Amino acid sequence: MPADIEFSFHQLTSDARRHIRVFQVHQFLDRFAMGLTVAVVALALIDRGMDLFQISLLFGVYSVTTMAMELPFGGLADNIGRKPVFLSAVVASLISLGLFLSTSDFYVLALSFAFIGFGRALRSGTLDAWFVENFRAMAPDVDIQPALAKAQWANAMGLAFGAICGGLLPDAFGHVAAQRGFSVYDVSYAASLIMMTVLFLYTLIAIAEVPRSLNPKALGQGFRDVPAVIKEAGLLALKHPTLSMLLLALALFLMATNPVEVFWPTHVKGMLDEGYANTAIGALTATYFFSIAFGAALSPRINRMFKRQNAVSLSVAFACLAALQIAIAFQSGIICFVGIFMLFSIVLGATESPASSILHSCVENHQRSTMLSLRSLVQQLGAAIGLLAVGGLAEGYSLPVAWIGGAGFLMIAVLLTVILAKRL
Repeated sequence: MPADIEFSFHQLTSDARRHIRVFQVHQFLDRFAMGLTVAVVALALIDRGMDLFQISLLFGVYSVTTMAMELPFGGLADNIGRKPVFLSAVVASLISLGLFLSTSDFYVLALSFAFIGFGRALRSGTLDAWFVENFRAMAPDVDIQPALAKAQWANAMGLAFGAICGGLLPDAFGHVAAQRGFSVYDVSYAASLIMMTVLFLYTLIAIAEVPRSLNPKALGQGFRDVPAVIKEAGLLALKHPTLSMLLLALALFLMATNPVEVFWPTHVKGMLDEGYANTAIGALTATYFFSIAFGAALSPRINRMFKRQNAVSLSVAFACLAALQIAIAFQSGIICFVGIFMLFSIVLGATESPASSILHSCVENHQRSTMLSLRSLVQQLGAAIGLLAVGGLAEGYSLPVAWIGGAGFLMIAVLLTVILAKRL
């Protein structure tokens, strides 16, 4: 449902504008650190001797860990505070990077991916909820969707610049790593380790949250309250038709699109000259995230085209993604692939803030972190199922065939969001 007051950045109070900027910088740093490895993770795993199915299993470990931890830590953030939980997430990411740099063994890599999932579970439903609650306190009755789009834009820009650096570093400094017995891709992982440390310090200094009691009794009470919070949020999702349909649609969306996001570098590398392939993939990964940022920036305009009906915007975006994913699968030349992949990424970026706006309109502050964690859990389940299905199909048939099959999940998501639009 549209808010009473249309968003205008310049008409916000100085505190509200500063709040948006602080969160944008935070999102940029967080995603920049991640982007350094996103461009090369599949290639780094292949360089360590993994095949596509093993890569799918490793991402499956990540997804299963995330799903197991999502709701407990979302509920914990609602009880003991968002900032300390997020700082713990950064520590988990640092451990994951350290493990990855230390091994080529599948089982140790699985442990590294488990820590990535642990960190993801700690992250979700923490500072996003902090941002929404403080923004609403500073700018009551103002449409939050454009503010969320600004955060999503910074998020995607961080991933984009991180991907540029992550792809460039192995080609520029990989020979130095190789001389010392490391993988050429370890340079990108070492850079990510440094940036995660910077993120930890920025969060510690710049993110202001009223301290909550962190004594052992309060921490224990936070864990004891988790089951009740989970039950309440789960019942809310089950009893609220809007939330139920939204979460199912988002799971199907990830089932279709996540395998494209994970496996496209392995598909594209064969189209490129070996001498500059890593840099080109890094640049294309950056283009992917720049396009997502552009889509996020366009989303308020797109939403206005559909009279600020978020569910309608979402259903149109899912339909476009299905068509574009099928088109991507048929491309064998780099130029056409890049063109269609950019369009795919722009539409992908336009989906985030309408989906978030629908979710935030359905929950109260005391459940916001937990509901965001529930959303992440459902999406991770969809991503895990999609990756395992596509990884198996890709090994048995081909990656393009698997991508085409995955587009069917998006068509089901379109039907769900059309029903959702009618209900809203």
